Amino acid sequence: VQLVESGGALVQAGGSLRLSCAASGFSFRTYTMSWYRQGPGKERELVATIAAVVPGQIRYGNSVRGRFTISRDNARNMLFLQMNSLKPEEEADYYCSVRIPPARFWGQGTQVTVHA
Repeated sequence: VQLVESGGALVQAGGSLRLSCAASGFSFRTYTMSWYRQGPGKERELVATIAAVVPGQIRYGNSVRGRFTISRDNARNMLFLQMNSLKPEEEADYYCSVRIPPARFWGQGTQVTVHA
């Protein structure tokens, strides 16, 4: 299993970014995919989850609902996270993740920096 995130950058508060995750080594279209984030001194938290089949069930963390959009392209084994109206407190490393029982797999993360 390999998950490679990209798209992290430095943005001003209120700005937008689109993160991408390239997945390989497993049947991508079969599994629910998720984005997590971990800010400095904070615990890792769930940002958004999307079911295997599109359109399918999508869930967001309370703090991002209405501003972030998770999507996937099963033909290209790609996961995306569109982030709008970014806030300084959302500065974090963002991780792509998949749970293939009994393990959960993680990418290396992509850094998002938000300047006030």
